[in-house]
Amino acid sequence: MQKKEKLKVTVFGGSKPEEGSAAYQQAQQLGKLLGTAGYTAITGGYIGTMEAVSRGASQAGGHVIGITCDEIEAWRPVGPNPWVEEEIRFPTLKERLSALIEICDAAIALPGGIGTMGEITMMWSQLQTSAINPRLLILVGKGWKATFSTFLDTLGEYVPKEHQSLIQFSPTVEEAFQLIKGDIG
Repeated sequence: MQKKEKLKVTVFGGSKPEEGSAAYQQAQQLGKLLGTAGYTAITGGYIGTMEAVSRGASQAGGHVIGITCDEIEAWRPVGPNPWVEEEIRFPTLKERLSALIEICDAAIALPGGIGTMGEITMMWSQLQTSAINPRLLILVGKGWKATFSTFLDTLGEYVPKEHQSLIQFSPTVEEAFQLIKGDIG
């Protein structure tokens, strides 16, 4: 009998949240939900949201994969967080981003900055063009909802309704987790 592979959920998010902040606690809670459910949590492997999700998943007994790269570490002297169980390392940011998108069964984006926006839009574009198999892409929080509502309100004529539906919004990590759980089991 072949062992069933754990479902993989990539979590995108900013590097700014620090331990004790509401954003860090939200990310850690998401990691805990993923780990408790037996899912593999995939993050960028470093600090902030990535650390919090990794920590929550690891402490809940889940498997944690950190996707790291030489270019990030040359730009900001930081190594993988201590809760990364399995590191997958690439030379470039582009390769790292592709791996975060390609190896997951679903993705959740927590609040973040330029990097997180790039992750969301690259995955959305790959879903749009069928460059990757269909999977959930859920954006958490009022910030992403407002950002994408403004984009679609002003430039929506360039994004057909069927492509707009490739992203979903959730107000909380708990509701995002329920969407994942309902979709991938």
